Amino acid sequence: MEVRYVADPVRFQRMTTNEIRESFLVDRLFAPGEIYLLYSELDRGIIGSAVPGKGQLILAASKELAVDHFCERREIGVLNIGGKGQISVDGNIFHMENRDGLYIGKGSTEIVFSSENLKEPAAFYLLSFPAHQTYPTKQAQLADAEAVHLGSAEASNKRTIYKYIHPRGIQSCQVVMGFTVLETGSVWNTMPPHTHERRMEVYLYFDMDKDTRVFHLMGTADETRHIVVANRQAVISPSWSIHSGVGTGAYTFCWGMGGENQTFEDMDGIEIGQIK
Repeated sequence: MEVRYVADPVRFQRMTTNEIRESFLVDRLFAPGEIYLLYSELDRGIIGSAVPGKGQLILAASKELAVDHFCERREIGVLNIGGKGQISVDGNIFHMENRDGLYIGKGSTEIVFSSENLKEPAAFYLLSFPAHQTYPTKQAQLADAEAVHLGSAEASNKRTIYKYIHPRGIQSCQVVMGFTVLETGSVWNTMPPHTHERRMEVYLYFDMDKDTRVFHLMGTADETRHIVVANRQAVISPSWSIHSGVGTGAYTFCWGMGGENQTFEDMDGIEIGQIK
């Protein structure tokens, strides 16, 4: 498990492009046949992926967690951005289509990932936070999601937000998770931007062409920087940072949060004129 300590907003202003990328960009996700995990000091979040090949992949605990099982004191949100696969949680099998989600509750002991078609393997994205209470493991499918339509074609930000793990959907302790799909011709997400001091967020960009890039904006409103993000890469967004972006082409992104509260609408809005 990689351990990552990110910069504070003062140091952030003086960082080079490479230093910003090394601190906030997660670019080792979705290696074939592997589980990858990154432990962030921000709200003790773990960002990871599992891409099963010929064999199964088992999510095990590591010394950084000091537990017998990964979910002994944690919960996990999962989103499949690849082909069909399966997740077994304590013997219960969940068949996962592309863009299906799964909430895995605290106390789960055996978590196993597998793919149904090796030519199109499943690609499971994982986001985990500490949990103080056990909620039942539950699958999320697109038809069951709370869908919110935002933006306009004129502003190049027409999009639909699909909420999976949230107070009015699948219950959890900390994890709030879903994804956003931009319509053809729209390239901006979350503009005007906002912050939410009470929780951190991770953005995973996916379903992008090989040469497509997203310019992910971050930093305080008066000291913005950007990270150029490729397909299946993620950005760690601290509570003090804006999180917005614009793409050179079509993309989708998974947003996931953990921290003080779960209220999706709890945002500190920033006007366009404040951004520098």
